[in-house]
Amino acid sequence: MKLLEKLKNNMVIADGAMGTILYSHGVDRSFDALNMTHPEQIQHIHEAYIHAGSEVIQTNTYGANYIKLARYGLEEQVKQINQSAVRIAKRASKGKSYIIGNIGGIHGGKNHVESPEEIKRSFREQLYCLLLEGVDGLVLETYYDFTELQMVLAIAREETDLPIITNVSMHEPGILENGMRLQEALKVLDSSGADVVGVNCRLGPAQMIASLESVALPNTAYLAAYPNASLPAYRDGVLFYENEPDYFKACAKDFRDQGVRLIGGCCGTTPEHIRAISEGLKGLAPLQRKDVKQIEEIQVLKERTPTETSIAELAKERPTIIVELDAPKHLDTNEYFKGAEALQAAGIDAITLADNSLATPRISNVAIAVKLQQMGIKPLVHLTCRDRNLIGLQAHLMGLHTLGITEILAITGDPTKIGNFPGATSVFDVNSFKLIELIKKGNQGVSFSGQSLREKMSFSVAAAFNPNVANMERAVQRLDKKLAHGADYILTQPIYEKSVFRTLSGATKHLNVPIFVGIMPLTSSRNAEFLHNEVPGIKLPDDVRARMKQVSDDAAASIEESIQITKQLIDEALVYFNGVYLITPFLRYDMMIELVHYIHERTKQKAFKQLV
Repeated sequence: MKLLEKLKNNMVIADGAMGTILYSHGVDRSFDALNMTHPEQIQHIHEAYIHAGSEVIQTNTYGANYIKLARYGLEEQVKQINQSAVRIAKRASKGKSYIIGNIGGIHGGKNHVESPEEIKRSFREQLYCLLLEGVDGLVLETYYDFTELQMVLAIAREETDLPIITNVSMHEPGILENGMRLQEALKVLDSSGADVVGVNCRLGPAQMIASLESVALPNTAYLAAYPNASLPAYRDGVLFYENEPDYFKACAKDFRDQGVRLIGGCCGTTPEHIRAISEGLKGLAPLQRKDVKQIEEIQVLKERTPTETSIAELAKERPTIIVELDAPKHLDTNEYFKGAEALQAAGIDAITLADNSLATPRISNVAIAVKLQQMGIKPLVHLTCRDRNLIGLQAHLMGLHTLGITEILAITGDPTKIGNFPGATSVFDVNSFKLIELIKKGNQGVSFSGQSLREKMSFSVAAAFNPNVANMERAVQRLDKKLAHGADYILTQPIYEKSVFRTLSGATKHLNVPIFVGIMPLTSSRNAEFLHNEVPGIKLPDDVRARMKQVSDDAAASIEESIQITKQLIDEALVYFNGVYLITPFLRYDMMIELVHYIHERTKQKAFKQLV
């Protein structure tokens, strides 16, 4: 009897976790590679599940695709690893269980930047390997990105008539990462050709059952559930699950009462959990009709009306000046706020604040931003992915919104190794691309997890760009991706070569967003050499370094020469761009004030000439 025939009139028991068992045995490398190096270990786990009652077992291939195997340098072994996995499962089954080829998701909350084309190629390769080995069906599991699941389901459905199980994963009970309700998502998968639709991972039995209460029985597909054993505990650097397997015996009937026909386990589950499910389902037939719980939809209650024009909008209307004045590395802020007041009087449009630049701690830029707001100065805060995990980033954005701070520069951030806290670790749950996307998601009133925030955020998001590169075209292609993720305007790294302004203008003429060109005056010849030789992303032309070297013995002359160099850069920048991003070196706001006045003078002269 084939799997779908079995599911028509029977409850069917699947297997549980593979990775959790391997992890508990001390495996800290690619689980999929064990198909090649330790096939007997994988076979014993399959056999244990079959002995416990599993009628369906998954191949040990959750991460056996080109993209995931590349993390271990195993990308050229996709065929061998998948081939071995199917053969191991068949040896373990001996015809007693259905062998389902497992293909896991790529995207989700983590830091993945693979394009749809790359995912499709990787998916097809693994799919063909599994199909050629004669699996009884496929399971697409742990897909947080619903668009990705739809994409790969369409490919799989075109290639095979075998049963396809599609399992979504949720951060929040009943709602997907994109804000879609579970019942809607499963309905879409049902209509798209999936034979079994369901849920796996992240949630334990109670939350998964509660999520399924609002899910109607599918029109043509069957329902599946693969819950985690529980929420994981953490001790001495090790994750573990404390749930008693007997708990799954009672939960098995609850899943059946929600219309589930295929029941297995995910993270933390063992053969004992599967045995408990088997005992809990004895004598039970599948549910034929179901009362669906109606869930009250939570709408976004508020949409905050902007009280002032965004920086991006200002730059579309007129020449606009942003000055970076980073928070102090100490607690004496008197000079800092004196400088901020002076810059405000000079006529700047905003002060931007780095987020512990060069991985060196400073006073929180949010704290300084609040003070600046109280002074009537618009703050633009930098937000790095380095110092906060996804939980911290979400909380941070909610805090910024609550404070009324609306301008953010989203950046990946310098690695901690270059800073003065060498023992610190970098987080990098996401990169700048994903961070921009998540901020824009907040602007729709949806959190990273897909849950409603009950109010729309109102952030204007800047992206960073380094034009000091050999291949401008390739760099702009990367910039295009940031804009595709939702960036509203661009801030560049400091530019010291006048020709770069023209090149940058030509390479970005297709972009419909303001670009603020970075200009940072030098303070000395030593400063020039340090920037040129030691700071990533900054290069100085030989003539600039030579000019600074000629006055290296005279501090006052060095500043004067630097001002002249900077004014020449500003003259060139204003030919092509409306936005100027002045970066203050060593809190020398006096230099900034002179340059701000100069920009205002030059823009007035330019406007007068245009009138004449």
